[in-house]
Amino acid sequence: MHAPMFSLEVFPPRRTAPVGTIYDTMDGLQGMHPDFISVTYGTGKQADRTATARIANTIRAEYGIPAVAHLTARYADRDEIDRELDLFEDAGVKATLALRGDSRVDTDPCGEFKHASDLVSYIRERKPEMKVYAACYPEGHPEAANLDADIDNLKTKVDAGVDHLISQLFFDNEDYLRFLDKVRKAGIGVPIEAGIMPVTNASRVRHMVGMCGSRIPSTVEKMIERWGDDPDAMQEAGIIYASAQISDLVARGVDGIHLYTMNKAVTTRRIWNNVRPLFHSR
Repeated sequence: MHAPMFSLEVFPPRRTAPVGTIYDTMDGLQGMHPDFISVTYGTGKQADRTATARIANTIRAEYGIPAVAHLTARYADRDEIDRELDLFEDAGVKATLALRGDSRVDTDPCGEFKHASDLVSYIRERKPEMKVYAACYPEGHPEAANLDADIDNLKTKVDAGVDHLISQLFFDNEDYLRFLDKVRKAGIGVPIEAGIMPVTNASRVRHMVGMCGSRIPSTVEKMIERWGDDPDAMQEAGIIYASAQISDLVARGVDGIHLYTMNKAVTTRRIWNNVRPLFHSR
């Protein structure tokens, strides 16, 4: 039995937040030794476009952990993508997560990269030595006609040059395992990590599922109904639920777990302490 991968996601602080908050997060994650940490890429008005590269460089150089820098292309032209890729290269980042990106109400898309597969192909052309990660949706992309159609699109994206997939969040492991079976039958053989987001804040969870099209199963809905107005109890329930999700997935032989930290080091570490014995190589 292979040892599953374990990785984390962090995001840059907003422009208005103290830059030191990311160091607080990273300090709180020390000793976990993930296979890599991915750094999200801001697209809103408060985003610092250079922050992803700078934080990825800090993770790599100061903490000794491989970094994967997110890159979204919906509102970027080729010149901007070139600048970002050069920033990543200068920062010593050897992998990027290629995303189309969420829609924004205040800006029209550039139209040069209509799909993530277009960005994947372009990265392969411009930086052939860079490892390319991409996203997948266990319950189907919200804009796809159905799950089978979405998997067809995923195959196109992988064939464009993806090395590694990370799934969007989900709360029912059976949804993920059904998706995984369909993906493998479609001939997609790259490693796929299961994306796990702890249910520790009711409003944040509802916001996230609204954006990505995931469903809230009855077990999670009951948690939110019972403890959603009690932050401490909600956090405890969320840590337990995420730990159980990870335990079940590892027992069933998944390639890896990608934990969305939401920059909450204490919550992340408590989940890690619960599941660490399952990752024998650490």
